[in-house]
Amino acid sequence: MTARQLDLTGLKCPLPALKTRKALSGIGPGERLEVRCTDPLAAIDIPNLINEMGDRLEAMQRQGDHIVFLIEKAQAAPL
Repeated sequence: MTARQLDLTGLKCPLPALKTRKALSGIGPGERLEVRCTDPLAAIDIPNLINEMGDRLEAMQRQGDHIVFLIEKAQAAPL
């Protein structure tokens, strides 16, 4: 499955976390989102956001000046 791309390069805190939250709310359970940031604080803010939302951080890696996150949207809780 391919991941949706979200390029947040050049944005400063808190915009990367806010835009990541909005993008995650717009995708379905099991879908993936790849987020690319340049703000060093995103390395703290985005993993905290993912944990708060109950989603899963599959990978976080640095690529030069960029931090790339691969996030899987959590499955819906059974009723």
